[in-house]
Amino acid sequence: MEKVGYIILGTVGAVWLLLMLVGMVAAFPVGLIGLVVLAGFGFLFAHVVKTRLESRDDDYYSKKIDK
Repeated sequence: MEKVGYIILGTVGAVWLLLMLVGMVAAFPVGLIGLVVLAGFGFLFAHVVKTRLESRDDDYYSKKIDK
């Protein structure tokens, strides 16, 4: 059940981001500011995910300590 919720939430989030992107392109001169902000958040999110996937300490604590 949890995976279905994540799939639905991810799909709705992706559609929402796509619609935001389309809206920002439609409002071209002013929309560039939003595109830059959205790109910045995307890079930060990618960095956080990459850091988490490479962290052995987080894996150790989640498997051994947080029980």
